[in-house]
Amino acid sequence: MTDEFADLAELMREEQELTEGLADIDPEAGRRRRRRGLLITAIILVVILGSAGGYVGWALTAPLSAPAVSSQAPAVPTSPPAPIVLPSVAASAIAISGADAYLGPAASSMWATTGTNDARPIASLSKLITALVILEAKPLADVDDPGPTITFSKADHDLYDKYYVMGATIAPMPIGSSMSERDALATMLIPSASNYAEAVSTWAYGSQGSFVSAARRWLAANGLTGTTIVEPTGMSARNTSTPTDLIALGRLAAANPVVAAITATRSLSLPGPGSMTNTNDLLGVDGINGLKTGNLGEGTYNLLYTASMDVGIGQRLGIVGVVLGESSRAAVDNDVRALLTGISEGFHNVPVAERDQQIGTLTTPWGASATMVIADNTSILTWSDTPIAVDMKTTTPKTYSDGEVVGSITWTAGPHTVSSDIVLRGTIEQPTEWWRLTHPAELGAP
Repeated sequence: MTDEFADLAELMREEQELTEGLADIDPEAGRRRRRRGLLITAIILVVILGSAGGYVGWALTAPLSAPAVSSQAPAVPTSPPAPIVLPSVAASAIAISGADAYLGPAASSMWATTGTNDARPIASLSKLITALVILEAKPLADVDDPGPTITFSKADHDLYDKYYVMGATIAPMPIGSSMSERDALATMLIPSASNYAEAVSTWAYGSQGSFVSAARRWLAANGLTGTTIVEPTGMSARNTSTPTDLIALGRLAAANPVVAAITATRSLSLPGPGSMTNTNDLLGVDGINGLKTGNLGEGTYNLLYTASMDVGIGQRLGIVGVVLGESSRAAVDNDVRALLTGISEGFHNVPVAERDQQIGTLTTPWGASATMVIADNTSILTWSDTPIAVDMKTTTPKTYSDGEVVGSITWTAGPHTVSSDIVLRGTIEQPTEWWRLTHPAELGAP
């Protein structure tokens, strides 16, 4: 029976099309044809109403044809490039872990560099190597372990005068005074006391010759083939390294709990050395939490630094960077702060849609209509000028009521995706029974 309904509906549709075509050519003939069509329709309805099952039951319950949808995804905003300012110095490098999906797969090994990868004097950055080599011979159990006690001899005390004459940073070391290994390392690293670097490295290895040999073995074992160490303090310009090696050294130092904790300490007061302030005045600024400064005078200011930054991607960025050969400590600080600020600002939320933003209309075969709008205010986190793609899908309404979800819209930028529902704004009334009875061609297949 349903096949018969469909055939009759098709006959009625064809009759309607012929009538409309004739009306365009001859209005009077069209009116006569229309009256004839109404008569045919009435006859057909009478025939159908008498059929088993009944046309009425079918017409009143048949699914409705899909509405006509006119929609267009909203324009996708664009963002300017991140304001990245790399240091304009002899050499610099930075590696960023935790954001390879945004910054590229190489970011965690090396994200950006300036200058060349030539070996340059590293000055007191050498003391990080000295500390790590000392801890290899005299390890501490944890950050709270003071380690063995070191008693300073007259030879140790004489180092104060030696490095004073050289213009190095020094700290008091009275004859016969004693200090824990951890405190001695702190005095070497926080104020960068060169006399402590030599005294403690000699204590750990018995002589400077043995220490230097151990340092060279340690460098080779850790793959730092571009680094040369001839003494423990960095006062010699022959202590050199490359930006690539220094990034690796920064990771090694940051991974050592004792060195990481000491280099993150802003100030310290100990019997003997007294009050000490960390030479790295950027500690606590822009997420910087280590490591070491170094310079041999104008034009040789260096900083090997680590930082931890929350940029809203669900995990903190781990940053290791180095600046070599700046003109002053202030210039180094400005270089690093400008770069970190640019990285932080490069991660930003871009608004892509507003609540009730209209993106289309929906028109039913029975002449009713409603607008389609985006359900929520929506923004997407992205990096720099990463393009934002949009994908929109709509569905046929079931209830045609205000607020009914009739699709979704999704934005993608790099690894990040956000979505919002598309909803009807305005209720569409269901067609009347008469419309159903008189428009079988607009009803869905039975």
